Amino acid sequence: MTTDVTDTGLGTIRAGILGGGFMARVHRTAARDAGGELRAVATRSASGSRHAADELGAGRAETDVAALLDAADIDVVHICTPNATHADLALRALDAGKHVICEKPLATNAEDAKRLVDLAARRGRVAAVPFVYRYHPMVREARARIAQGDLGVLLTLDCSYLQDWMLLPTDDDWRVRSATGGASRAFADIGSHLCDLIEFVIGERIRSLSARTRRVFDERAGQTVDTEDIVAILVETESGALGTLLISQMAAGRKNALTLELHGSLQSLRFEQERPEELWVGMRQESRVLLRDPATAAPDSARLQRVPAGHAMGYQDAFNGFIADVYAAIGGSRPTGLPTFEDGYRSAVLTEAVLASAATGGRWTEVAA
Repeated sequence: MTTDVTDTGLGTIRAGILGGGFMARVHRTAARDAGGELRAVATRSASGSRHAADELGAGRAETDVAALLDAADIDVVHICTPNATHADLALRALDAGKHVICEKPLATNAEDAKRLVDLAARRGRVAAVPFVYRYHPMVREARARIAQGDLGVLLTLDCSYLQDWMLLPTDDDWRVRSATGGASRAFADIGSHLCDLIEFVIGERIRSLSARTRRVFDERAGQTVDTEDIVAILVETESGALGTLLISQMAAGRKNALTLELHGSLQSLRFEQERPEELWVGMRQESRVLLRDPATAAPDSARLQRVPAGHAMGYQDAFNGFIADVYAAIGGSRPTGLPTFEDGYRSAVLTEAVLASAATGGRWTEVAA
């Protein structure tokens, strides 16, 4: 059942945010757009919490994580902290009876991610992971067209996610060290988005893969690096389609170039996240660019289009649609395509398969169901 994304059924959703960086600001904006109220923020320190609360416009700054999780006036906890803290914080939030939105990766290993899936089910809580590229309307349009058979039989995939923010040896971030970011960086950080989007759009899973990774610099800003910069993957889907995936955080000039190109026996489709208003449709006789238009879109695409054709929608709009769906689910609705902890677990399984294959020099590896 698909319901209006703004219908929570519970009135105002009261939110708490753990963390105070860029993603916390994105979550804050989306929560307010969905009609939520940001009651509290907590970071690693009381002073950091006060600063974040001022920056985010929260009702109050909690002294620590425990105080926020124990607060009776918070319905949902947004976890926007470094990767290695996600599993423990999500577990504590669920144990406190909160609904949870946890930034990816849900956990730095599949075992912990599965434990969170099971706990959320036992607690009866809404538990979601922001695979927000699902919420671009033209992604939903591509998905609908594939589901109705426009593509024909899926033959091949040519997909990539390219960034350049780690291009220089002076570029550094907590994500480059496994102690804080997990064993994988490039794949867990952005390859996870790419694979989630592929499986969501084509309606089937990656069955097996062969992966190679590369670490260009062993040190960044004078500190040791133990995670990968680049990943190249060959994949085979459940139906036998073959594909290539390139993931890099060192592609000069590419800021957030997530691209899906899918080739079928009748048509091809191409979506580029940096051009989210468009969907390229390729045929043997002709090719055309389909522009976003709620008047002609598939229903699941149209429901996410809050402005008329010609008024550009982008990343924050996609995030807003995701949070609105989470809040609707808290109210008892069942929005189509909501990424849950199950999807976060799937991402962890894929990450482990990629690392396992790369450790053998690229041996084909079956991906667990």
